[in-house]
Amino acid sequence: MISTVTQMHGEHIHQPFSPLNDCKAICDPSFQLPKDTQGLYTLLLSHHASQNGFEGYQCSTCKGTRFHRFRQRFTNSYVILLHPRDLKSAKIVTAYHAVDSAVQRLTKAGFQEIKERDSWSSTLQPGGKYYLTRNGSSIVAFGIGKKWKAGNPIAMVGAHTDSCCLRLKPVSKKSGHGFMQVGVETYGGGKWHTWFDRDLSIAGRAMIKDGKGNYVQKLVKVDRPILRIPTLAIHLDRETNFNPNKETELFPIAGLVEAELNRTGKKGEKKAEDEKTSALEKEEEDFQPLQTMTERHHPYIVKLIAEHAGAKVEDLVDFEIVLYDTQKACLGGLNNELIFSARLDNLGMTYCAVEGIIESLSSSSALENESSIRLITCFDHEEIGSTSAQGAASNLLPAVLRRLSVLPAHHDAASDNSYVKVPREAELDISTAYEQTLSTSFLISADMAHSVNPNYASKYESDHRPEMNKGTVIKINANQRYATNSPGIVLLQEVARRAKPSQDSTTSAGVPLQLFVVRNDSSCGSTIGPMLSAALGTRTIDVGNAQLSMHSIRETGGTYDVEHGVRLFESFFEHYTDLEAKILVD
Repeated sequence: MISTVTQMHGEHIHQPFSPLNDCKAICDPSFQLPKDTQGLYTLLLSHHASQNGFEGYQCSTCKGTRFHRFRQRFTNSYVILLHPRDLKSAKIVTAYHAVDSAVQRLTKAGFQEIKERDSWSSTLQPGGKYYLTRNGSSIVAFGIGKKWKAGNPIAMVGAHTDSCCLRLKPVSKKSGHGFMQVGVETYGGGKWHTWFDRDLSIAGRAMIKDGKGNYVQKLVKVDRPILRIPTLAIHLDRETNFNPNKETELFPIAGLVEAELNRTGKKGEKKAEDEKTSALEKEEEDFQPLQTMTERHHPYIVKLIAEHAGAKVEDLVDFEIVLYDTQKACLGGLNNELIFSARLDNLGMTYCAVEGIIESLSSSSALENESSIRLITCFDHEEIGSTSAQGAASNLLPAVLRRLSVLPAHHDAASDNSYVKVPREAELDISTAYEQTLSTSFLISADMAHSVNPNYASKYESDHRPEMNKGTVIKINANQRYATNSPGIVLLQEVARRAKPSQDSTTSAGVPLQLFVVRNDSSCGSTIGPMLSAALGTRTIDVGNAQLSMHSIRETGGTYDVEHGVRLFESFFEHYTDLEAKILVD
């Protein structure tokens, strides 16, 4: 036996290394790892493994030499969330699924749900952990320090849950030349040519009648490929540039009309007669302001959505459905140092934000001596400008901050001077608590950054070419497309210096950082950072992990950068209260 170390739930457990328990998971397809260990490590197979610190052994199943190395738990759980090995358990394919996944992880970590529509005065307590959602696609989560006082600072990390995609039109039912087609509209600035010839399916949310007179939201994800956007054969198009028309050529096919007629048993005159009869029946039914769902969309698609929502077709009132690529996320590269996945922008940083606050509050005493609030906020609609009720330009974050800023300090709930009963006069003047909180708070705007592309290196400023797995990137722009300034860089450097070391670290503490600016002759993207900084007057810095192929249907990120981001945000939450008072800029 070879001794090895497996990390389980943040603890190192020394245990014997067994080929039966480790290698057989690859060599024997019927072998299943225990549920509590799936995804926490990966077997890496490489001819050069022994030269990179791997330990070899002979597998009892295949009799071949294999090599084992622990793969960090953050990366694997992140890849599994993006798209697990089991297609049917895939989770994050839309902003709604991203928030649902965050809710599950936060709930497991002891966070309590609250609602915007309720009063928080008797609910929020110093030392408590809470979360709220808006529209099911944006989320705010926070932990209140036990030494909190009205007007104290709030340490914030902001990200976004949405990604560029194609969305079903309100009337999507199309057909042409024997094909069933689906009308879609573009969401965001995607690299739409990458959506051609991919195995696509649909996901989103449906509004369902619950049988009690209410309308409830249900998440939907059809697991199997049902759509495809076909390219034109090269023999019929010799153009060197592929620039498809987004209305007439970015047009998914859903199957053949003949096949659908065979499925339903409706053909030719019989189909026409049935449709005529159906139309007459509809006239006799209750008035419908809009066409029915099966009139606006292909009936089989409506049926699939209803089935996956756990409802009857007649109870399906409306839906917001997008297309997604069914190919699973995976580790890649010769040494599994890369992540190949959809939606890294910006689920990569959303994941780091959620895990960062969970890790920072994992100890039962984490908030004992904390005088600040630790908060994350993940918005929808960043890719289309953030101007919505659940976007970063909405009142979501300001409204939450205003309500938190005036929370009174902790009092003994067992006495007459309990938390609820303490009069406002017993506090310091709270009329300016909101403004005081904003002036002493800090926001990390977390959105994925650009890694240098070796095939297009000239597109990058020569001294600012971030690399994957070299640490989180600080993004800087003189024209304030990013909100970063010197005090923020000073703060983040110290946060990174104090962070716990990552799996790939060669030092006993700290995580690396990188710097990025665009060329003067290049356009520059933006983030939620500048708009929130302007709206709140709060100090802000823009950061993100490096990736390739941003806004493609399939992107590439760095395996180790996942933990870099988590550790950076964990350190930010743990050390901000101490560091805030030391950066003297007003």
